Amino acid sequence: MAILDPIHAKPLAVRLISQVAPDYARVLGLSSDQRSLGILTSDNDDATYVSIDEATKKANVEVVYAHSFFAGSRHASGPLSGEIIAMLAGPDPDEVRAGLEAAIQYLTINATWYSANQDGSIAFFPHVISQTGSYLSNICRIPLGSPIAYLIAPPLEGVMALDAALKAAAVEIVSYTPPPSETNYMGAILTGDQSACQAAALAFQEMVLNVARRPISF
Repeated sequence: MAILDPIHAKPLAVRLISQVAPDYARVLGLSSDQRSLGILTSDNDDATYVSIDEATKKANVEVVYAHSFFAGSRHASGPLSGEIIAMLAGPDPDEVRAGLEAAIQYLTINATWYSANQDGSIAFFPHVISQTGSYLSNICRIPLGSPIAYLIAPPLEGVMALDAALKAAAVEIVSYTPPPSETNYMGAILTGDQSACQAAALAFQEMVLNVARRPISF
């Protein structure tokens, strides 16, 4: 592996419940027209968060649950657990299946992490979304279809890189995960116009690479 080599996430388990048991639907807070449920796990939580947001743009589904597991996929409860479990609810199996397919496609192709050093031991996520779906819009309390920069890195790299991103472009923080997250990373979601989000993501990337090259410099 080399610097800026892509690192792709992968789904670990994906299943569909055509008709959710009424008492479980109550516990999940499903509405009366949300009868079907899609469940997926993957080996990367942040790649999955942006992927289930993509699902809400491609199918009549809503993210009803999504949560990272503690300590990351290397310390998961089992080989199919990974870093996250997410649930998509919809009115019927066809809509949920379409949502799962959209999420899996985005997860494996578009939601790309990158290596910041030669052996891939430092990884980061400088991801730009031109238009948010319902999930990330609600999380960030921003209008549907807003541009965002979804930025994740290890703790010190991320702190330095977030500061650089905010100085590089007219963007603001709409979601912040202080170090350490459940998976021992940190990150933020920034919003602004699309060009500003792209500039912020590039500045974030450059600072992560800078820290990886020279960890002790002050």
